[in-house]
Amino acid sequence: MSDWYCDQVLSGERRIDVVVETDAVLAFHHTRPAYDDAHIVVIPKLHVPSLLSEELTDALLLEMLAVVRTLASRVVREKGACRVVTNLGQYQDSQHLHWHVVSGERIAEPVEVPLPPTARRYAVAARTRFANPS
Repeated sequence: MSDWYCDQVLSGERRIDVVVETDAVLAFHHTRPAYDDAHIVVIPKLHVPSLLSEELTDALLLEMLAVVRTLASRVVREKGACRVVTNLGQYQDSQHLHWHVVSGERIAEPVEVPLPPTARRYAVAARTRFANPS
């Protein structure tokens, strides 16, 4: 397992359609959505391996949950329902904490979706402010 997807996003290698951004949290439309109505990913800008990690502070968790709550409310208002999911252990395919806010039917074989003209590469400089000290 790796955190390749989040690394690609945070490094600016992968363009994304940003939905919400705070000082410590980034939310964006998944580039390979697994649900047909909505699939938003919420990640911390700081590398945190999972919800169970000691690196996850209460303040960061609360900020992430505030973003998740805002997005879930928006999706329910627009689509009528949503799911909020984070995976742990063997179910976690990316070793970077992330939440999915999803709605609709699961897509059997997700494919890369065209990005809108507003999609951008995430600013690499912003990530360095939150990098783990080494």
